[in-house]
Amino acid sequence: MSRMGDLKLSNLIAKVQSFTVAAMIVFLIVVVLLSTAHLGVLIWEEIWRPPRFIIPVQGLLDIFGYFLLVLIGVELLETLKVYVKKDTVHVRVVIEVALIAMARKVITEEPHAVPPAELFGIAALILALAIAFYFERQASGNNTETTFGGQGLVENRPETGEIGGATGARPDSEKAI
Repeated sequence: MSRMGDLKLSNLIAKVQSFTVAAMIVFLIVVVLLSTAHLGVLIWEEIWRPPRFIIPVQGLLDIFGYFLLVLIGVELLETLKVYVKKDTVHVRVVIEVALIAMARKVITEEPHAVPPAELFGIAALILALAIAFYFERQASGNNTETTFGGQGLVENRPETGEIGGATGARPDSEKAI
């Protein structure tokens, strides 16, 4: 393929990608708003169900599970917002969303109804995510964020405004880790 053909194909892919991300943001905003309203309705129903103003344990578990589901949507919006601004996906945010999803699973599951092997699998997944979160923080320092973009993992230091590090910066001021 010629250089001109490659450029046209690259531009087409970039436009399709931009449209897709914009559509995902709009859809996710609608879903988060509707699910927030639904959460309000759930809370209202639980409060007004006799005996009034006393929410049973199962009702609390349902509310907390739904609350965490809405929180996952908000975190996904944050991920898409950062992606649009910087064309990168923050590794820490992705791990946080996965941890929230697993916390929701643990909160909403009835332990007696789940086979032991599945409980061990959930525990192993949470442990793996916690270890990944720990190492991500250690690799980037407590006040930095690690992102994954077009150039691999990139270290950003918001407290200094520095992108990259002392080992040398790329021409576009980003350093792959």
